[in-house]
Amino acid sequence: MEEDSEFRNWDELIPDALGLIFKNLTLEETLTVIPRVCKSWGRVVAGPYCWQEINIVQWSKFRSPQIVDRMLQMLIARSSGSPRKLCVSGALDDQSLLFIADHAKSLQTLKLPRSAVSDLIVEQVAVKLSTITSLDLSYCKTIGAPALEAIGKHCKHLTKLQRCMYGWELDKDSQDNEGFAIAATMPRLKHLELRFMRISTEPVLQILLNCPELHLLNVLGCYSVKIDEKFVKKFPGLNVVGPGSGNEGWDDCSTFSVSSSYLDWDLMGCVINNDDYEVEYDYFDEDEAWEDDQSMADVEFSFYDGFYLDNAGFDWPPTP
Repeated sequence: MEEDSEFRNWDELIPDALGLIFKNLTLEETLTVIPRVCKSWGRVVAGPYCWQEINIVQWSKFRSPQIVDRMLQMLIARSSGSPRKLCVSGALDDQSLLFIADHAKSLQTLKLPRSAVSDLIVEQVAVKLSTITSLDLSYCKTIGAPALEAIGKHCKHLTKLQRCMYGWELDKDSQDNEGFAIAATMPRLKHLELRFMRISTEPVLQILLNCPELHLLNVLGCYSVKIDEKFVKKFPGLNVVGPGSGNEGWDDCSTFSVSSSYLDWDLMGCVINNDDYEVEYDYFDEDEAWEDDQSMADVEFSFYDGFYLDNAGFDWPPTP
């Protein structure tokens, strides 16, 4: 380009600026398309500039734990071990959380919905996650009060907690001990979502009394919670959602509109009938995304326009 031109080449943009631009692309585009444009863009994708915020929730929903683990390891390594935000859905087990705690020590936001981590591993690694301010452990059936107590004890800066459950499991065991753990160890909470948790009134009252900075409490679907409207009005900065449409007076003090990054059937507790629904997904050749020493030659992948949810439990639809 001539020196007197008023325009500059895209490849001359500083890596930080390119990283901000590439954040608007999908995971597939970032990993497989951008590196082919030019070498400078490829270096940006291979470095930490694109991976300070890692969000692979949609991509990870229908992948096997092994595939998700390998993607996490690669992206956290590219971030130079310093991502501020990490969001991944399902598939995670104790070893995955241990890896995250050991190699992503600057996390501020951690979202692990549907993970299969245990109380024991959370108690072990909570001290390494002390920088977290926002945590999502929704739909995690393998943890309970011990995990929440450990998080509250070590994550002193935690201001947002999401611990929602499935609406069709209301007949399961009580989760009051989780509510008491939150009340006893998380006094700095400002945002708390407990949708469809199986809790009663007493732990919710303790949360309100022990968390003076709380401005949003979402107990939608917690039908055992009975709180008088006059009591709620003692907390002028508090917005309450729930527990159900039959609770008169709650709507008057609830100004928060429920929203979530989860699919609608997660919120409403609906079961997908695989025979009635067809969902299309765009996939990319994951073999191109891995580092050279992480070749996936042992697995066959192909491009598909979409597939039925009957195949959702597999890494990829079978080759026709």
